[in-house]
Amino acid sequence: MATIKDVAQLAGVSTSTVSLTFASPERVSPETAQRIWKAADSLDYRPNPFAQSLKKGRSRMIGMLVGDISSPFFGRFLKVIERRLLERGYLMMVADTDGDPARELELLDQFTAQRIAGILISPHGNAAEYGRRLASFETPIVMVDHRFRGIDLDYVASDSRIAARMLTDHLINLGHRKIAQITGPLQLYTAAERLEGFRDAMQAVGITVDESLIVDGRYRDTDSYTETMRLMTRPDRPTAILAASNLMAIGALQAIQELGYTCPDDVSLATIDDIPWSAVIKPKLTMVLQDIETIAKVSAEYLLDRVEAQAHREIAARETILIPRLSVGNSTAQPSKSAAL
Repeated sequence: MATIKDVAQLAGVSTSTVSLTFASPERVSPETAQRIWKAADSLDYRPNPFAQSLKKGRSRMIGMLVGDISSPFFGRFLKVIERRLLERGYLMMVADTDGDPARELELLDQFTAQRIAGILISPHGNAAEYGRRLASFETPIVMVDHRFRGIDLDYVASDSRIAARMLTDHLINLGHRKIAQITGPLQLYTAAERLEGFRDAMQAVGITVDESLIVDGRYRDTDSYTETMRLMTRPDRPTAILAASNLMAIGALQAIQELGYTCPDDVSLATIDDIPWSAVIKPKLTMVLQDIETIAKVSAEYLLDRVEAQAHREIAARETILIPRLSVGNSTAQPSKSAAL
């Protein structure tokens, strides 16, 4: 079994430099750290984070709370952020809250009891007491994607309002007027923002929003499937559907196809976020793409800044909100004359 001395010898440095790299990588030059990690990888050597925690009096573990670990967004996010944390000598612990605010607070208590170094969270609560509790934790916390307004915590995300407006503007410019939106639960920040972006675009061109065409798909493919079935069996069915998440777009597309309709000949479909296996899904969906890698990198930097600060509360709350990118596929087109009637 390889030892720290073996790593030092292969990397051409002292054992103290290897120890410093594993414990406080920010204090070692990037070139030296890269050489040491490369040597450790080749020897299949991994530092013991728990032993390091005992020596330093603090944990090297980072907690991540997500509402749905099966979400394609968080699958990609976790892959990037875990790699960034490992580069800095931290391990990640992930917990799925199923979007339950009470469970989020319970897990936050458990994380802090374990003296976890910092926490990334996509918060699902919207009650005042939830916000008070979230702001009261001494452990450094960064909000990702969802947010709770009015508390001084770092926040990193894409601009959900602009994302929905981009797609709605695209559909309007194609000639659509009967546009449905499948939203997420509106108590969630991103869902509410995506609905407001839809309303903004419709209002800007004087189109009255048909409230009956706004339905809650709960950010799930199954619920979106059910709601799309209802939308597409109406006598005044919409000519276009905006699904506010990729999972809901999959459910909507399944319902459209099972009813015997084609997309975009009978109905246009657009969504926020890339679809898993999008290259093989027909038609290729029109979507707004988030820069998930940058969201993960900035989130990691914000959190590690606080974890490694002497007094993280002295760092003012920061936010990074990225502008997403429109990708036009062949799932959207001008409404057919029969569908527009």
